[in-house]
Amino acid sequence: KISQVVTDKKKIHIISEVATEEDNETFHKILETGNAVENAQDNYSKNYIFFKNRCDAYATTNPMKWKELCVTILSQCIILPIECDAQDTALTIFSTLNDRGLPLADSDIFKAQIYRSYTTELERKKFTEIWKELTQICKEGKISIDEVFRYYTHVIRAKKGDKTKEVGLRKFYAEDEYIRLKDKSFISEIMDLANFWRYINSDIEPEEVSYEISTLTKKYLHCLNHYPNEFWKYATSVFFVKNKLSLSFDIDFQNMLKELVAFLFAKFIESPSVNAIKDDIYGSCISLSVNNKLQYRINFNEELVKQQIDNHSSSRISRALLLLNAYSDKEQLDLVPSNFDIEHIFPKKWQDTNYSGWSKKDADLYLDRFGNKIIFEKKLNIQAGNGYFGIKKQKYSQSKIATVIKLSKYHKNDWIKDDIENREIKFKDSIISYFKDNLN
Repeated sequence: KISQVVTDKKKIHIISEVATEEDNETFHKILETGNAVENAQDNYSKNYIFFKNRCDAYATTNPMKWKELCVTILSQCIILPIECDAQDTALTIFSTLNDRGLPLADSDIFKAQIYRSYTTELERKKFTEIWKELTQICKEGKISIDEVFRYYTHVIRAKKGDKTKEVGLRKFYAEDEYIRLKDKSFISEIMDLANFWRYINSDIEPEEVSYEISTLTKKYLHCLNHYPNEFWKYATSVFFVKNKLSLSFDIDFQNMLKELVAFLFAKFIESPSVNAIKDDIYGSCISLSVNNKLQYRINFNEELVKQQIDNHSSSRISRALLLLNAYSDKEQLDLVPSNFDIEHIFPKKWQDTNYSGWSKKDADLYLDRFGNKIIFEKKLNIQAGNGYFGIKKQKYSQSKIATVIKLSKYHKNDWIKDDIENREIKFKDSIISYFKDNLN
């Protein structure tokens, strides 16, 4: 009454033609074994584990009701297949059913619309394979398909000279019955853009392309990845689509990024809000699309910026500024590990007896200043702990970050107020020098 015997659990009856091979394999393994890998990040595993845990909890507290629930599901519930005689009908039903629960992602709607625009079975089959590949590229690139579509809206806007307020993704593409999605070059440009961002985020170099991204260029991308918002990605996407076939792509990209970092960082120090850079980014997207130049307005005052930097030692841009300072060291040839920590040279937690002549109250005013901070490898930072400066220098010497190595050779074993002030002057000079060299 409760269950029929299943002789071969490998005979799976559910197959998705749009899921990636990896996801299908995960799903089938769950159906075959009844187990999912703990801490797995795919939705099949996360959903299965969620419901399994809920079932186990319910069965423990309500064993008799649990039995009746199982019998009901096995004997009275059915799987209802929906067969359609036309693809358009299938898409209509798909959209209608999905619209009743959790809203579809914008990209799900776009996929259905693009699929519908193809008229032959061969075209639709080819598009299905392309979409599966796009899904895998985005997964490897740690971005969503929706994000790639959003970046591409700014490519389209730039080509049209559109500086108006950004609208929702679905509203943008739905205009004129999704005409933008039906452009013959659209899906290939989306694929190129997804490959580009996978290259940036995961260092997976696309096949059969003429461009490359050097380590030096990646340093500026690394700094931008710690910028407090993602508007820089819009300008970067426009530059890529404009220049992806250029033989001088990397050097041109590097120069553009150097200026973009200078503008965005200096502007944030002056006015730390998204609204302060929106119009400049929209203008830069248009200018990049036309003549490969950024376009922005900034009143750069060296002395004022020096004063304003003090206000950002613990702000959302402090991490990015510290990283920029580290990369400004000419001896920093390699990329800094992506999971770096912010190290307080004079530790926040230390015994009162070790302040070397200055009070805890005075020290608190200096602990969070840029002069007391460096970026440091996470593992070494944990090992260094809250030790005394003279002891921590031993861990600093094991670093591969140039600014940290130089600190390990510092001529004193004490690190106090004067040292923080002197280092802060050098830090500010480094940032100001970068701005002056790269702002237009």
